[in-house]
Amino acid sequence: MERILVIGGNGNIGFPLIKYLSATNKVEITAGVHNLTKDRPKFDNIPNLELKHFDFLDSSTFPQAFKGVSKVFFVRPPQLANPKVDMLPFLKYAQKQHIEQIVFISLFGVEKNKRTPHHQIENMIEELNLPYTFIRPSFFMQNLNTTHREDIVKNHDLFIPAGKSRTSFIDTRDIAEVAGIALLNDKYLHQKLNITGPSALTYYEIAEIMTKVLGVKITYSKPSLLKFRKAMLQRGLKKDFVNVMVMLYLITQLGNAKTVTDETNKILGHAPRTITDYVKDYKEYFI
Repeated sequence: MERILVIGGNGNIGFPLIKYLSATNKVEITAGVHNLTKDRPKFDNIPNLELKHFDFLDSSTFPQAFKGVSKVFFVRPPQLANPKVDMLPFLKYAQKQHIEQIVFISLFGVEKNKRTPHHQIENMIEELNLPYTFIRPSFFMQNLNTTHREDIVKNHDLFIPAGKSRTSFIDTRDIAEVAGIALLNDKYLHQKLNITGPSALTYYEIAEIMTKVLGVKITYSKPSLLKFRKAMLQRGLKKDFVNVMVMLYLITQLGNAKTVTDETNKILGHAPRTITDYVKDYKEYFI
């Protein structure tokens, strides 16, 4: 069986991808994680899996992670915002290993946003002539239970600078399944897949859905970009990470996140999850 390296195997895309690939019984998997001791218990019951230490900033971790691997999946860690420094050595190493496919989780509308790290990474992959599949999802539903969870739990508020704009949110579990299908089917080589959820919603509408599902009044305070940036920096988030977030929400305010495609449905063969499905499944994170 061929072996696939999933970098960020403990993440909200990487872990469901590993479960999907493992269930097919068609491939062996190497999960690249940053902290072996901390992450090992999460993978205890997954067959056909090896766990390896991996760090984009430490090239000494590359050889063991790539051992026997023919395909690679990765997501850019949000704290790494300088692709020429923190991604290019990894991509050049993948090139030398003659990797058959590299699947990168990019960004919906990335072709219009040349300042985003995702745009730079796509360009580097193409310039290195790596066989690629770019998956370009819209905003993750799971941003709510990660990046924005503190405000929802403490203040019952969506403290998000998106204005009155609409966003075609997608569940990361659907992104993972799309990635799994792309890794197992050569027809997705050199494809740029623009995937979204089934509808575009405002954060006012999301607040209403969360209120109904959680039984707790959730508001949307619609902060300015400057207010949001200041609050995130005060919480100790890295400046580069905050700046990328602000850039993405500016793009949202400009109306560039509202497009809905049927690509997800076509690839999966079924409808993607709705925001209501997501809130019901992740209810424990918010109450």
